[in-house]
Amino acid sequence: MSNNGEKRRPIWRDKETGSIKIIDQRRLPHELIVVDLQLVNDCITAIQDMYVRGAPLIGVTGAYGVYLAVLNFPTQEIEADYLISECRRIKAARPTAVNLSWAVDRVYDKLKHISNKDQAISVAQQEADLIAELEAENCRKIGAHGLPVIRNISREKDGRTVNVLTHCNAGWLACVEYGTATAPIYAAFDAGIDVHVWVDETRPLNQGARLTAWELGQQGVKHTLITDNAGGHLMQHAKVDLVIVGTDRTTFTGDVANKIGTYLKALAAKDNQIPFYVALPSSTFDWHINDGVKDIPIEERDPNEIKFVQGRKAGKTLSVLISPADSPAANFAFDVTPARLVTGFITERGICKASAQDIKQLFPEKSKR
Repeated sequence: MSNNGEKRRPIWRDKETGSIKIIDQRRLPHELIVVDLQLVNDCITAIQDMYVRGAPLIGVTGAYGVYLAVLNFPTQEIEADYLISECRRIKAARPTAVNLSWAVDRVYDKLKHISNKDQAISVAQQEADLIAELEAENCRKIGAHGLPVIRNISREKDGRTVNVLTHCNAGWLACVEYGTATAPIYAAFDAGIDVHVWVDETRPLNQGARLTAWELGQQGVKHTLITDNAGGHLMQHAKVDLVIVGTDRTTFTGDVANKIGTYLKALAAKDNQIPFYVALPSSTFDWHINDGVKDIPIEERDPNEIKFVQGRKAGKTLSVLISPADSPAANFAFDVTPARLVTGFITERGICKASAQDIKQLFPEKSKR
């Protein structure tokens, strides 16, 4: 996607040095800093500390982490136990996003019978690159399949502005290209549809305010930043036509884990008869978990992310305490929206209802799992 007119991705492989380069998303929108990942520990830190975030991008970063594991092995014969151990460490970096284990396992499966280092490097590099391209293409297709949803609302409104509400950042910064929730929005914008986005600030780390607003501004899409709790008010007053969010893990039965606060948006949308769509590539489905509320692991992060807020003053990025220093805080990173509140899933293969039957009709190769 575009950054000041320049085509850019949030992750790429440096073909000269072999290192992996990422945009440090903690520093956006005020600074655009590129970081080199040279070791497995660099990838783990980038995932845990949210230099990178968003399920598809976390997965791609994990895939490149396996590549770095073989690239840095000290001898020409890769030890099987070493590779298994490094893959486990990478997968443990963040527990909720299922794309991470999916991508790491996919690269490992290509390597598990290869001991020669040079061959392993070539195979890991090719597979990680392929995963990055696959996720980008899947997001492009999500945009194509989601476009008719926005186009139909535009026709119903006789061409008047379509107001879409989204939560967190499910854009190209989170997904290599296009995004998930933003992909239909970008497709609609490119098709000349008058579209406007309500951007939830997304406390505590403000990914909506810092990242989604920045992305949309870079692409020229109309948007308005709102507080996390303003969505219900806007829905009550007919100022939201459609809600589209992303997801970090979705069960094959249709339960959706996404950034904390998503569940409340789904409840408000249901109460106001507003369509609530979840956009995701198939890599984000968990084909083993049945009950998302009970079984999806919910990450709890550092309480200081709630107690401090990051901002810009006099050209410097500062972290400021906003609560009593001794007040305890609980920082749940995700919540689960039950399938009954979801209008449908927008995937790379099309749109389906949030039910096991409809999901597996769209992905029949998963039906035997």
